[in-house]
Amino acid sequence: MPTTTAAQKREQAKDAYDAFLARCPSRQLLERISDKWVALVLAALGSDGPHPGADCVGEPRRMRYSELSRRLAGVSQKMLTQTLRSLERDGLLTRTVTPTVPVTVTYELTDLGMSLHDVMHGIKTWAEAHMDEVLANRQEYDSRDPS
Repeated sequence: MPTTTAAQKREQAKDAYDAFLARCPSRQLLERISDKWVALVLAALGSDGPHPGADCVGEPRRMRYSELSRRLAGVSQKMLTQTLRSLERDGLLTRTVTPTVPVTVTYELTDLGMSLHDVMHGIKTWAEAHMDEVLANRQEYDSRDPS
């Protein structure tokens, strides 16, 4: 009976990924990338727009922690740190430390992160384009007679 290598086992498991199954590891990834802060970090690092609200998609850009914090209005220091660490762990961004005074730390999307950015940018653009319709639908729904 032939033995199966670790690489072969991974390849077999990859063929069997199905996020509809409760124990599928891809669910963890879906949970991670559906987080609003993940989506916004990906959007910020993947856009070379000059200001918030710019609809420019270009090459990934490198940003310092403080730039990201300013760009992502409302994110706490703890949440931004946790989000950046999880994205680095998953290989979606890189963290570069430059030994200056004070130390400079920058974040940049990897190729894997950029491929996800392309998807997330589409979702962000859709949400911005359709927000008025969604708000109108919510208002109409909320004003219905509950009976």
